[in-house]
Amino acid sequence: MQTDQGRVIIVTGAGSGIGAATAARFITAGDRVALLDRDEEALARQLGRHAGAADRVMAQRVDMAVSADVDAAVDAVVARFGAVDVLVNNAGIGGFGHVDRLPDEKWRQVFAVNVDGVFYASRRALPHIIARRGNIVNIASISGTGGDHGFAAYNASKAAVINLTRAMALDHGGEGVRVNAVCPGLVQTPLSQQLCETPEVAARYMEAIALGRLAQPEEIAETIFFLASPAASYVTGAALVVDGGLTSATGQPNFTRLLTGETRTGT
Repeated sequence: MQTDQGRVIIVTGAGSGIGAATAARFITAGDRVALLDRDEEALARQLGRHAGAADRVMAQRVDMAVSADVDAAVDAVVARFGAVDVLVNNAGIGGFGHVDRLPDEKWRQVFAVNVDGVFYASRRALPHIIARRGNIVNIASISGTGGDHGFAAYNASKAAVINLTRAMALDHGGEGVRVNAVCPGLVQTPLSQQLCETPEVAARYMEAIALGRLAQPEEIAETIFFLASPAASYVTGAALVVDGGLTSATGQPNFTRLLTGETRTGT
């Protein structure tokens, strides 16, 4: 359900990266968009970017790890726009460390933002989303579909987001609400640039990704926009992988290179 003013969209972690690109995609479509983030300077930059749509855009600082903060942010959106049609739970953090070396506070921090934040925002927004027969899109990761060396907390948190997505899809499908997850691979962000600044690491990634490149944030945003749209009206409980083919491999060696000496297939 929507009005001639467009839907009301909440995007968490909207200050940069996938969140900023997603907010921009909905704003371009004519929707009313609430940008939520902990970084006030980043929010200010995004408001400046969308100054031409100031009547349809708002920003709210929020700490996704604090339930009262999240409740207040969702309430502020409803006070401004009168409804919520779509919630995009994008805010998240990483966290390197093996289980035997992870302090309590680091483990709790990763789960507080990546899992608790999704729960808090969904809980507060759901009554409004149900009233509009809207939907939720949770941003998980391919790291929630398998394990990575050294990212135990992050892997566990993103797997939790995927299964929380499935549970909410089951619980609220009868109320006309769809809930899906997007599982990106490596996306072009400052974090990925830092990760791939070593030539050897970058080369290994490019070899492993079938398309031979990182995703742009706008490409993930298009996937989110699709799942939130009527075009995906029969899609719920899905964990859609968007990784350029990174997880298509079995993990076995590159037989083309081993048997023929070619560095990539199709050469």
